[in-house]
Amino acid sequence: MKFSHEWIEKNPWLLIALVVLVVSVGGLVEIVPLFFQRSTTEPVAGLKPYSPLRLAGRDVYIREGCYNCHSQMIRPFRAETERYGHYSVAGEYVYDHPFQWGSKRTGPDLARVGGRYSDEWHRIHLNNPRDVVPESNMPGYPWLAATKLDPQSILPKMRALQRLSVPYTDAEIKVAPEELAGKTEEDALIAYLQGLGTQIKTRN
Repeated sequence: MKFSHEWIEKNPWLLIALVVLVVSVGGLVEIVPLFFQRSTTEPVAGLKPYSPLRLAGRDVYIREGCYNCHSQMIRPFRAETERYGHYSVAGEYVYDHPFQWGSKRTGPDLARVGGRYSDEWHRIHLNNPRDVVPESNMPGYPWLAATKLDPQSILPKMRALQRLSVPYTDAEIKVAPEELAGKTEEDALIAYLQGLGTQIKTRN
């Protein structure tokens, strides 16, 4: 029997098996080496796990779908680094589960937004973005300022991250609710934003 490309295409089960084999080998060749590259698995200098308040803010960020319009990945192109700052590196995100990399941008990239604006600017912006950026099409989030955090809810989140090798100590987890006491979701979200990209200097 002649073994040809046409013969493979006429045998669907063989074709499926060969496609799965090729995709599996290709995937392993691309993915497995990443587990052994130190640049993708070791934190950058000075990187610390999220504080309880910033961790709560990150959850608000994800819940409200901020990642749908704002990427957190500056690509190593001149047009991007001149606008946003130093390109993103994997070592900045080793404690993120899941990380917020992506390429969809309706609004600006937020990878280096930390420290660029004051807390008050963020409060005004979250309440009504057009008060500070007239052309913005971002919706307002006024309810965040009125919604108190549940301090006890941070405990299972930090314990889960601890199991994923985020270096939280038992003592840090035990006292975490104290940092959230009396804080709002707006406070937490601003704390999260103010820390983004601060491990690597954004401007010369």
